[in-house]
Amino acid sequence: MSSSVDGLVSGMQTSSMITQLMKVEAAPQTKLKTKVETAQTAITSYQSVNAKLKAVKSSAESLARLDTWRSLKASSNNEAVTATASGGVSGMSGATTFDVMRVARAQTSVLQVDTASTGFPASFTIQSGSWSDQDGNLTTDDDAFASDGTAAKTINVGSPQTAEKVAAAVNSADIGIRAYVVKTGTGTGALQFTSSKTGAATGFQVQGLFDTNDVNGYTVQDTSGRDAVMKMNPGSASEYLVTSTTNTFTDVMPGVTITATQPANGVTVTATNDVSAITAKIQAYVDAANEAFNEIKTQTKYDTETRTGSPLTGDFTIRQMNQTMLSKISGGLTYSKNEYDVDGTVIGTTDVAFGSLSQLGIELSRDGTLSFSGTKFESEYAKDPSRIQGGAIGFANQVKEMATKQSNSVTDVITGRKNEIESLSGQIENWDVRLASRKQALQRQYAALETSLGKLNNQSSWLSGQLSGL
Repeated sequence: MSSSVDGLVSGMQTSSMITQLMKVEAAPQTKLKTKVETAQTAITSYQSVNAKLKAVKSSAESLARLDTWRSLKASSNNEAVTATASGGVSGMSGATTFDVMRVARAQTSVLQVDTASTGFPASFTIQSGSWSDQDGNLTTDDDAFASDGTAAKTINVGSPQTAEKVAAAVNSADIGIRAYVVKTGTGTGALQFTSSKTGAATGFQVQGLFDTNDVNGYTVQDTSGRDAVMKMNPGSASEYLVTSTTNTFTDVMPGVTITATQPANGVTVTATNDVSAITAKIQAYVDAANEAFNEIKTQTKYDTETRTGSPLTGDFTIRQMNQTMLSKISGGLTYSKNEYDVDGTVIGTTDVAFGSLSQLGIELSRDGTLSFSGTKFESEYAKDPSRIQGGAIGFANQVKEMATKQSNSVTDVITGRKNEIESLSGQIENWDVRLASRKQALQRQYAALETSLGKLNNQSSWLSGQLSGL
């Protein structure tokens, strides 16, 4: 083992000398490490720029989607009915008038009981089925129950056979019916069964539940489950009924959800284009583009006073991205529009000269960023919605394509830098082995020197002793 103790014979600071020599030996490895640090810093900067480019792409994709231009605002003229825009490509503006004939409800069956009684049967059954209106009069309760043909569900009560046990057994059966006991007085109450869902098709019938001490038995009072019913175009020759198992109707108007809370007549629901939602999408693009511009400037700037650059100073590809994006604004817009056959097949394209993007409210500022006027856009959109929509979608598609190419280019650069780092890291590891071997050699060399000096010192002492004895 090589000695690590400084020269005991020579008096030299051998550890310090070896350390200084190793710094000289490690100079090539130090350069490699510096290259790795520079590459890692550059990767971080590239990734930061790429994140902004992807945000531009995402905002353009959102602006180009057809459902963005089908955004709706819905309103109702009656407080008994609420209307909300559910969106989607199928959404369209318009209005519809209807009467809410009745709202949906869940079936409730009530049995007046002696809450202290233990004479309930050990088991009973619940039959599933549906309720139907007998005379077609939607305002009367004359519904009839019809079994769905499946076997009735047997409910085993257990002991003691109380009303509470009956309710617990129904709840444990997990058949979509909840049961509970309501105490109305001393020893009296109601055993209530309620369907967990509304609608006529979720009906049930309790069978065989009675007090064995009461020869007359208990009578179950049913309030049938019902569908909600709306009469469309009331009072006209084209009126018709629409039903729903809940109080929510999603198919009456494309892109609009209607919810009724109580019967009402002469309800009008109106859906209009939500221009403010479109405006927000364009603003989101402008914000994303400006953030990308600022990030590119930050990563490529050069301070002339301090003569210091940024991680990507001098990177022409990155600096050129700013100019490419800005040229989309300053150069005006021409886009390709598909032409369709009667069956929807694309049969060709037509170039549309849209002109200045100021028609979309987008303008180029003096500082090289974008500004957006929502008021200007909404004014132009009101004049010609189809033209403005076509121009905005055409522009967004071009931006999406441009941002995709730019992002892919940056991704390729990042991949190349990572490969470079991997190669340099391998060389650094090889240098670790070489330097460790070199350090051991120096330690052995200086240890051997100390040993030789020690022998010479001993020989010198012996000769001095011999000479002094003469």
